[in-house]
Amino acid sequence: MTTLENRPNTALLVVDVQNGVVEGAHERDAVVAKIGSLVEKARREGAPVVWVQHSDEGLARGSDDWRIVPELIPVDGEPLIEKNYGDSFEDTTLETVLSGLGVGRLVVVGAQTDACIRSTLHGALVRGYDATLVSDAHTTEDQTAWGAPRPDQVIAHTNLYWTYQTAPGRTAGTVETKAVDFG
Repeated sequence: MTTLENRPNTALLVVDVQNGVVEGAHERDAVVAKIGSLVEKARREGAPVVWVQHSDEGLARGSDDWRIVPELIPVDGEPLIEKNYGDSFEDTTLETVLSGLGVGRLVVVGAQTDACIRSTLHGALVRGYDATLVSDAHTTEDQTAWGAPRPDQVIAHTNLYWTYQTAPGRTAGTVETKAVDFG
């Protein structure tokens, strides 16, 4: 279990599900729908939903590409973390927000698998969080032109290695959308 004291809660962390990030992503619509179902489930069960929104020189803050996809609407009171680096904790208020919510366990969904998802998972684990990746609720774009494997292979590999990730006093792993437990 988490190494963070007095942090019994679980939060859904929705990373970078923005128009410009997922526009050409692998199985975009299916992944966004699964994330939407998890957002609804978390809200029903009273688990915090924390949104992360990336910006950089290619993803300008305030642009249409920067906005969260229209299928997913954060509600008032749900934290929105703006970031400029792959790791959602790096130079952001995420740790402060999670601490205030008593969160020690994260259920992670979003994009892009081979960048911000991996960075955030590792960032969470090294900071003492339990970090679960929802295996069918993250995606990435095709970067084979730059020598990367196909998106389905990137996703499968990330699921494989995160399933067996370990650290003292913390848990990692993967779970499918249908089996997510916020308790």
